[in-house]
Amino acid sequence: MTLARRLVAEGLGTALLLAVVVGSAIMGDRLAGGNAAIALLVNAIASGCGLVVLILMFGSVSGAHMNPVVTLSEVWQRNLPAALALPYVAMQAGGAFAGVALAHLMFGEPAFTAATQARTGAALWWSEGVATFGLMATIISCARTRPAVTPYAAALYIVAGYWFTASSSFANPALTLARAATDSCAGIRLADVPGYVCAQLGGAALATLVFSWLYPPAPAGATVGGTVAPGEFDRAVTTASQAVAPRA
Repeated sequence: MTLARRLVAEGLGTALLLAVVVGSAIMGDRLAGGNAAIALLVNAIASGCGLVVLILMFGSVSGAHMNPVVTLSEVWQRNLPAALALPYVAMQAGGAFAGVALAHLMFGEPAFTAATQARTGAALWWSEGVATFGLMATIISCARTRPAVTPYAAALYIVAGYWFTASSSFANPALTLARAATDSCAGIRLADVPGYVCAQLGGAALATLVFSWLYPPAPAGATVGGTVAPGEFDRAVTTASQAVAPRA
């Protein structure tokens, strides 16, 4: 896969992800009649469904990271060349802002509006660390054991994270930064972004260390753009299992 195709996939995928997250937040808020629980439920379900589709759509092209911590973790695990880290992150950041504008324009809002929603404090930072740790743990463990279910597992974790974390589980630095450009209920003040991002980076780093130790790496040559190719990995695991199976 050419570099251009990978980068376009990352940018487009992240833009559509932000359009889903922000757009569903605006729609949910408008239709919920002030019921915050219903609005959050709508946002969580739409975001999870959208994430599954986008991973399936772009996974075979770029790995469908759509998240700088996923990219950095893949580089750390040597699933992705280090030279691709900066281009990937740049496209993710640009795509995230494009997605915010896309969502705003669909709902008749200005392309960008400065967020005023405060999201700060030790509890929320801790929450973002936990959220990102869990997301990366899900991705690494599933990609190394049951790669075919990884898109669904990651999306389900995010849906759960909307509810069990105090921070609503942003777990994505590009998404966090772009949400400073929306004054919807999905927004976060720009001043609060650094705390979230630092927590996300810490959670991702810890998860990469722990789960790279817990699970052996995928067989050489069994990855495409940083995502394990299910057929190749399954065959490798089956062959290995047959080789060590006791004979009657």
